[in-house]
Amino acid sequence: MKIVFSRKGFDSASGGGPSPIVDGRPLSLPIPAGAASRTSYRDLGLEEHAVAASRSRLGADDLCHHDPMFRDDGTCLFGQVGAAQTHLANRGVGKGDVFLFFGLFHEEESGEPHHRIFGWMEVAETVHLADGVPSWLAEANHPHALEMHGPNDCIYIGPGGTAARASEDLRLTVPGGPPSLWKRPDWLKRGGLSYHDRPERWLGNGRLKSVARGQEFVADVGRRQPPREWLARVMRELRGS
Repeated sequence: MKIVFSRKGFDSASGGGPSPIVDGRPLSLPIPAGAASRTSYRDLGLEEHAVAASRSRLGADDLCHHDPMFRDDGTCLFGQVGAAQTHLANRGVGKGDVFLFFGLFHEEESGEPHHRIFGWMEVAETVHLADGVPSWLAEANHPHALEMHGPNDCIYIGPGGTAARASEDLRLTVPGGPPSLWKRPDWLKRGGLSYHDRPERWLGNGRLKSVARGQEFVADVGRRQPPREWLARVMRELRGS
């Protein structure tokens, strides 16, 4: 099994600032649309938060890249393309693997910027769009189904959802930051996370200096129990159970 740490949502480069935590729940803001979209921030009820996070550079009627798309039926649609999708394919990410979506947020009280997990998806199916776009994906207004973003464009489909609360256990950043300095689980060691091979990233006291850019970081945990137990705890936190 692979656990994929997947960076999504607003940050200083995409959108202009961190996503908010509202009434104790992380609210990930989709990045501005760079290609096909039929979804505005108003459509998602995010207009006030998008305006605030972007310092008024974005408005209610600006289109956004609504992806990952969490649906009312408990499924998630997540599109990927280009180098990031090539990386996922090369690592063999597919059915049964789990995406943990994380992004940059600011603490509700202090405003401290930090990385945290805000959603998840377990892959049940991968649709390669070069083979044809199912009509129901286009009807769902998923941006990758509305227009091909590249020759290896695909959509991952499976059960998924967003965090029920902004708990400390879902926060990746160490207390006091900076955002890219993470507290890593004991099972995650050097050589176990793609794009993080450099030894200077693996610090003492269970800390990891995460890369500044990049979207998909893959941990191939195989059949090991400690990562699976950690993932089960994370899933309980995400579901609020």
